[in-house]
Amino acid sequence: MHLFKAVSLKLISLLLFAFMSVLVRTAGDTVPIGQVVFFRSAFAIVPVVLIYTWRGEMRAAMRTSRPLGHLGRGTLGIAGMFSNFSALFRLPLVEATAISFLSPLITVALSALLLKERVRIYRWSAVLAGFVGVMVMLVPHFEPARYVAGAATTASVIGAICALISAFCNAGTVIQTRRLTFTESTPSIVFYFSLTCTIGGLLTLPFGWVMPSPPVLIALMSIGLLGGLSHIVLTESYRFASASVLAPFDYTAMLWAFLLGWFVFSELPDMYVYIGSVIVAGAGLFVIWRERKLGVEHDKFDEGPPVVT
Repeated sequence: MHLFKAVSLKLISLLLFAFMSVLVRTAGDTVPIGQVVFFRSAFAIVPVVLIYTWRGEMRAAMRTSRPLGHLGRGTLGIAGMFSNFSALFRLPLVEATAISFLSPLITVALSALLLKERVRIYRWSAVLAGFVGVMVMLVPHFEPARYVAGAATTASVIGAICALISAFCNAGTVIQTRRLTFTESTPSIVFYFSLTCTIGGLLTLPFGWVMPSPPVLIALMSIGLLGGLSHIVLTESYRFASASVLAPFDYTAMLWAFLLGWFVFSELPDMYVYIGSVIVAGAGLFVIWRERKLGVEHDKFDEGPPVVT
């Protein structure tokens, strides 16, 4: 297992996704969500075609033995994209990102149940610790006084629900991606995902698209380009490590959400966010340390299957 390479690719993809989220929220003020989904998916195909043509892998992108598998992943992706963008339109960047971090916990559970991956106790512990960190960040939002005072608007409630739906959809997408990597090439996985989501976004055309201004049009195209690049990198990361190993590193996206929310939207995190981020970072570092230690032990001793730790 090439852990360092897998983690590096994962972190790069998360940074690209963070910049994409900022643009999505900005464009969402004037453009319908279906139109944003279309641009996100259609222009994501551009880097896919360019990169894989340059690498001589475009034929591999068109070739597939599991069209229904791609359709299932694309359907989950469309649902996750619509719900995620809906959350970003209605919630602060940090809050939407925090709620989305239920996804790694769901991913680990599904990895054990559906992929039959060996999920050791230390991995469960790391993901659960990260989950606790997210809950600490959300403590202010659980205060009853906030709701009694009417601070929780209909939009924020809808946004929170959409973020939860997105977390479940994203976990399912990760699992389906892992399944497809057993038989399908990375170009094929990325290409058909983008194609399916493009069609899904295009189907919303009759519901009222708008003519975007030049700056918004550039933002929409950039959303797609960043999404395509991040998707390529993300899919590659799952070739070098299991979904359950990489799941805790999803929490590092919170750091980018803090910084971008602060610089772009003037959203300053409170003390709960700082405490939670320390817990989340510690969980990720523990996975790296434990995985390396386990690798050293396996190099020294070859005594059959490793025990559950």
